[in-house]
Amino acid sequence: MISPRVLDESVNQQWRVARIPDDIPTAADFAWHEEAVPEPGPGQALLRTLYLGLAPVMRAYMRGTGAAGEAVLGVGDLIHGRGVAQVVKSRHPDWPEGEVVQGQIGWQTWKVTGFSPQEKFFRVRRTGLPARHSCKTLGMTGLSAHAGLFAVGEPRPGDRMVLSGAAGGVGSIVAQLASGVAGCDVVGIAGGPEKTARLRTLGCSAVIDYKAGEPGPALDQLRPDGIDLYFDNVGGATLAAVLERLRPRARIVLCGSISEYVPGPWPLTNYTRLRATDSQMRGFFVYNHLDRWDAVMDEMAGWIIDGRLVPVEDVVDGFEQMPAALARLYRGGNFGAQMVSVRGEPEEWR
Repeated sequence: MISPRVLDESVNQQWRVARIPDDIPTAADFAWHEEAVPEPGPGQALLRTLYLGLAPVMRAYMRGTGAAGEAVLGVGDLIHGRGVAQVVKSRHPDWPEGEVVQGQIGWQTWKVTGFSPQEKFFRVRRTGLPARHSCKTLGMTGLSAHAGLFAVGEPRPGDRMVLSGAAGGVGSIVAQLASGVAGCDVVGIAGGPEKTARLRTLGCSAVIDYKAGEPGPALDQLRPDGIDLYFDNVGGATLAAVLERLRPRARIVLCGSISEYVPGPWPLTNYTRLRATDSQMRGFFVYNHLDRWDAVMDEMAGWIIDGRLVPVEDVVDGFEQMPAALARLYRGGNFGAQMVSVRGEPEEWR
């Protein structure tokens, strides 16, 4: 069993892979490790971790599959994870002390880095907003939502839209941007009455509770004329149900498939419905949209400041809570972007 531990600034505390998870990760799949706080060499900097984000793909990393652009993990390896950190010692000419950054930090409280391209570090801009927003909303989660909706989905005012995984990190952003910025009519899909009620405050005109039954009958009631745009975060049976209800020249955006991470892939048999409606189903990979990072982050920050986008963050306090916070994703326990506060906001930064 994992016992609570207090943050110890004198050592680098880490979570590593103890064993390969069979199902939803449990405490036995994680190993606590402590080592000396590293010192930066020439061209390097020491980062002090502030926030760490959680994502469903982390189970895939632990199972040795992972995703393009990230190394797979084995027993004993430090677990991957993006987050927000502050530069406290620097021997790198481009990354001064005091700078707040976001990038691949891993599940650890300190990190030495040379800011390699593989780590995909970005400066957190001083906009007056909390640094924690850059862990998710103004990070890869926000870029996924923006790129998936606008670059891939090409929303149009009045689109009859359906959004699965609407209460997750990406979904809670897409719900607001699709309704408040793009002018779509959004039906969200989430699990449980609490989530469905909260989603109505994020721009969804109606919400389907998938825990109350298969989505097909509810889709027939709420989308009797069919679906123009579907933003898919869950895959599986929900994707299959939407394929049966497409309008002519509909668009499906494949962002995620969390329902298939545990226990496994869904055998989709009705994809040929795309032909009958002259529709398209298109996936995307967020790392292929990094060339628009600054423009997207500036636009998203502006929407937060003017109130069109409210960051929805599910923050758990304490680095020792990382394994439990990850398990919450697969059980549907989070609302919005799941993250852990390791040290919280940097002093005298904003």
